[in-house]
Amino acid sequence: MMAIVSTRGPLWGLLGQTGGVRAVVTGGAGFLGSHLVDRMLSAGWSVMVIDNLITGSLDNLEHVFGSKGFRFIEQDVTEYVHVDGEVDWVFHFASPASPVDFARFPIAVLKVGALGTHKALGLAKAKGARFMLASTSEVYGDPLVSPQPETYWGNVNPIGPRGVYDEAKRYAEAMTMAYHNFHGLDTRIARFFNTYGPRMRLDDGRVVPSFVSQALRGEPLTVFGDGLQTRSFAYVDDIIEGVWRLAASECCEPVNLGTDAEMTVLQFAQAVLLAAGSSSPIEFLPAAEDDPRQRRPDLQRARTVLGWTAQTTLEDGLEKTVRYVRGRLTQTSCLGPKT
Repeated sequence: MMAIVSTRGPLWGLLGQTGGVRAVVTGGAGFLGSHLVDRMLSAGWSVMVIDNLITGSLDNLEHVFGSKGFRFIEQDVTEYVHVDGEVDWVFHFASPASPVDFARFPIAVLKVGALGTHKALGLAKAKGARFMLASTSEVYGDPLVSPQPETYWGNVNPIGPRGVYDEAKRYAEAMTMAYHNFHGLDTRIARFFNTYGPRMRLDDGRVVPSFVSQALRGEPLTVFGDGLQTRSFAYVDDIIEGVWRLAASECCEPVNLGTDAEMTVLQFAQAVLLAAGSSSPIEFLPAAEDDPRQRRPDLQRARTVLGWTAQTTLEDGLEKTVRYVRGRLTQTSCLGPKT
């Protein structure tokens, strides 16, 4: 059985570092990456973001440009990565992450999971830095067990429409553990379940931005299939707290981060309508191919090793998300009168 400890103390790189901590964040202009950058800067870290902006947006980082210790480089992380000076942490968060992206950028998704992970691990090795991989519940595919523990190997269709993402992340995890075991690199793997909040792309096809945008526009909420497939939605602030605690831990095995408050997509649609104050109808469309029927993390490892659980209620998280989406739609003149 693989040990779940690292070779350094639990707070190395987080507390007491002379001269501060310097991190490289790939995909730092994306949804999760930009929130992580905020947390690092607020803790006094220096942060270099590397992002090719294929799905990320500079809007997500506009508020930190000019901040002390912040630097942005527009680059594809699948190419050679060179960083001057010392680096304490490499967080590999780069990847398109929605079904829409899997269809639009299938090769890019595979490359960033394979070549991008290799390049990011190589940077960490060269700098003697710690490394964290942003993985996903998609490594479990359409699971045959519930809730899904980190020990579950998954049920993945490698040639289906989601295969480019599922297999890219599974490969990335294997590469990360190879560097850990062979090179002795100090690594972390975070498996994110459905996460939502401000800075999600409104057109990325995922259920949260789709439902909230449709509700605010007074359009039908489009549910694929019968709507009885389940998801577990965690607010972004809670997930970043989990990332922070994972970084400070000694756990090198994958850790699920999410909430076990499981609900059907139909139930979630009703929650969005309530949060948005909308009377939009629900429209059923044909089921998406290989759409997982159930998503619920087993969070025992996160609770035991990290002392972490999600704190934000769905009502509070949706209120903040609706406010953000309303502002974005207003900026683009796409929002009519509130229904």
